[in-house]
Amino acid sequence: MATYKETVGTSVVNYAGDYPGAVEGELWYDSTNKDFKYLYPNVTSAGSWRTGGNMNTARRQFGPSGSGTQTASLVFGGRNGGFVDLTESYDGISWTEVNDLNAAVGQNGGAGTQTAALSIGGEIAPGPSVAGTESWNGTNWTEVNDRNNAVSSPRGAGLQTAAIAYGGGSASALTELWNGTNWTAVNALNTGRSGMGPAGTSTSALGAGGDTGPAADVTITEQWNGTNWTEVNDLNTGRSGIGGAGLVTSALVFGGTPGDKANTEEWNGTNWSETTDLSTARRNLGGSGTQTAALAFGGMVSTSNSALTESWTGAGAAVGAWSTGGNLNQARYGSAAAGSQTAALAFGGHPPTTGKTELYDGSSWTEVNDLNSGRYYLAGAGTSTTAVAFGGRIGSDKQALAETWNGTNWTAVNNLNQLRSNLAGSGVSNTSALAFGGEISGPELANTESWNGTNWTEVNDLNQARHALAGCGTQTAALCIGGTTPPNSGLTESWNGTNWTEVSDLNTGRSYLAASIQGTPSTTLVYGGYTGGSDDVANTEEWNGVSWAEVNDLNSARYILSGSGTATAALAFGGEVLPPSSASNSTEEWTKPSNTVKTLTD
Repeated sequence: MATYKETVGTSVVNYAGDYPGAVEGELWYDSTNKDFKYLYPNVTSAGSWRTGGNMNTARRQFGPSGSGTQTASLVFGGRNGGFVDLTESYDGISWTEVNDLNAAVGQNGGAGTQTAALSIGGEIAPGPSVAGTESWNGTNWTEVNDRNNAVSSPRGAGLQTAAIAYGGGSASALTELWNGTNWTAVNALNTGRSGMGPAGTSTSALGAGGDTGPAADVTITEQWNGTNWTEVNDLNTGRSGIGGAGLVTSALVFGGTPGDKANTEEWNGTNWSETTDLSTARRNLGGSGTQTAALAFGGMVSTSNSALTESWTGAGAAVGAWSTGGNLNQARYGSAAAGSQTAALAFGGHPPTTGKTELYDGSSWTEVNDLNSGRYYLAGAGTSTTAVAFGGRIGSDKQALAETWNGTNWTAVNNLNQLRSNLAGSGVSNTSALAFGGEISGPELANTESWNGTNWTEVNDLNQARHALAGCGTQTAALCIGGTTPPNSGLTESWNGTNWTEVSDLNTGRSYLAASIQGTPSTTLVYGGYTGGSDDVANTEEWNGVSWAEVNDLNSARYILSGSGTATAALAFGGEVLPPSSASNSTEEWTKPSNTVKTLTD
């Protein structure tokens, strides 16, 4: 039998306390507490849904590419008032209209992938069921051989060249197999029904729930083995109009009716387990992907067709966490920041109004040379060795001042064109930055200025004027987040080097928040802020390029704080705490993935 050293590659370390050099799974002996300890990763105990990019055309009862993925799916046909021939392709961020079906159809089934799909049966105006089949080659739809039976609302699974269609309107039990050329009738479902949650392949499929007649939504689940359907364990919640994803051994179903359901259930090959609900309850939606990485899209919410998309991440995803870092030497709020988690720069702030600059090395702050003009509510960009500071306030007077940092000293350079405070910035050095938003004597500003190391140049404005906002990114690819317009806002805008585009809002609208300034338009972190009244918050949200998701909070709620680093290694420092109003010197470090120390006697 192998020894611990032979298995892990090291002997058990003897260390007084928690061993800072430990890696995941490594065992050490804590000589202070006289116990063995090890590190294990923090992961989610349940899956979660996250909002994705909306479809261009809201609709329900359409064909989905059920074997597509979370980042590569197709939707075709459906109902939006009437029947439509529209096809849209999803790339994990947004839906794009592509070539239409040859015939407008709704309540059609779907199978295949984003580049090789099948539209199966359905209805055409003014309502007859059809047997028509169309095949998608990644560019165009082609009419191919019809089904043997005209059925509306069939469920489909499998591939463009090997698919199964089962169930449908009027509680149909019919099942047919497609071999890439023709449909063949095979053994029927034991219980005919429409609106089942589909999953699987042509030889191993699942049909969960469904409607056996008016107001007869059931929990029945059947499994196809390539020859016959067999009843297996029921869903926990009876419903129809369900979306589905996955395989016969590991499936996910979501949404449905009566009413609008948000219920999500996981199938492990034997039983269904209830898990985290959809963010938006709905029915007659589509699905694709796997049990651990699914996509839910479209459907109907109350009396309205939906364009909503949600992506599912299964349990076991890495979790980020905040831990305590070294305190600032001077407690302050309204300072600016540059740099990374382990090499950060804090400059300016209040009270009192200061030009003090401090450098963080990953464990402690060290005072370095001051700004030439002490001020607060300023913005910054760059790194710990090459940064730029701009705007701010001295007393009640707004400033256009700019200074660059070379790793040792600050040097006054050409001013902003627009004096302002409570603005945000982005950039990678003292020669490449962007300044946006802010205020001057009350009115919010949308002004954006670009810095080339010598001059500031006015470029295209934000879509929404605001101040007390956060920013991250570079001179040519930035993100503007939150702020007050007023009121406090969750508005997010993305900069492509020329224009600002509105993207998905924060879950919690707020002002005076901080961002991981080295984040990007596709991945960043925001934290803290002010929601109104006496409400400073600890909320932390993570951006994936499409939407914001709430993650673990700061340990200390605060606003007018500063931030540096990235979405996986961020720093939060300073700020003001309410009530009573007091400046903070605390620093917190965000790490993702994170670990927890476990003792063997726990």
